[in-house]
Amino acid sequence: MTDFTAEKAISRAYMAEFDRAAPSDRLNRLKAHTSPDFHWRGVHPFNRQPSAKAAMQAFWTPLLNAFSSLQRREDVFFAGLNEIDGFTATWTCSMGHFMGLFDAPWLGIPPTGKMAFLRYAEFHRIENGKIAETALFCDVLSVMAQAGVDPLPPQTGAAFIVPGPMTNDGLLLSSSDPDEGKATLAIVNKMANSISKANEVLQGKSKTYLTPQQEMSENWHDDMIWYGPHGIGATYTIDRYITQHQAPFRTQLADRIFNGHVARFAEGKYCGFFGWPNLTVTPIGGYLGLPATGKPADMRVVDIYRRDGDKLAENWVIIDMLHFLKMQGLDVLERLNAGVR
Repeated sequence: MTDFTAEKAISRAYMAEFDRAAPSDRLNRLKAHTSPDFHWRGVHPFNRQPSAKAAMQAFWTPLLNAFSSLQRREDVFFAGLNEIDGFTATWTCSMGHFMGLFDAPWLGIPPTGKMAFLRYAEFHRIENGKIAETALFCDVLSVMAQAGVDPLPPQTGAAFIVPGPMTNDGLLLSSSDPDEGKATLAIVNKMANSISKANEVLQGKSKTYLTPQQEMSENWHDDMIWYGPHGIGATYTIDRYITQHQAPFRTQLADRIFNGHVARFAEGKYCGFFGWPNLTVTPIGGYLGLPATGKPADMRVVDIYRRDGDKLAENWVIIDMLHFLKMQGLDVLERLNAGVR
């Protein structure tokens, strides 16, 4: 049985110590659990940071200064070998929300003095007993919406505080049956292959494949739930997913290029991946309620899946929307800080 107990312990020790540490000791806790050549990635405007100190200065210190009594509310945790590098490196994934009292400005977003939730997905590559690499995705636009400064038109999906798995079994703290993880990874890859075939049809590279409903039904339960990022929103059932996300994505974005993933792994009934970027697309009008730009733009994306039996049941998605919009000439944070809403 594949056992990720040691790697999980490293990630969880870091989270426990860092989350409980006094502000003056946070950097020391981060350094204690990371390797000398540690590097960090985050969504815009944090992007790449070459060290623990740089990650602390760019992301953690401003966040902790803005959100009083910040706590991690974790819904999913699992580990696995990275399929992208031939199942060599071990990664862990933690997903949920950071929650705190929004008491001071963050990135120019005005504080509310109330509870606020920041969706996150945090990936760690474990090597030689330390965290060697981190990718931390979060949904900045959702915080803007909670603060009343949503920069986008009404979204096609629903907006709410995204829940964890319906089955309440997302924290895989002990060992899991490796066959379960293999089955989950297999269905995720099968689903991704279906998307690739559909894209070939859209690009005129092959003949009609399947209807959207037929394509989805091969890999998803009819009552599937897709928890998208703010700007798109969440959808429920295959039919509503097609209407509220898939159709706009496929008809309002052209020239899709798949750039690959940095990490993709599974354990038990859960699978996750992220890319840097995953996709490059060209908006041709209407996507996110915005006009066509004709400019190729990158999508840095996290996907977390839950499998139920032989099909997928739930999917949590975070997209670096600020980066995607900035590449099209819309710098959301610059406009906010200039007083343009």
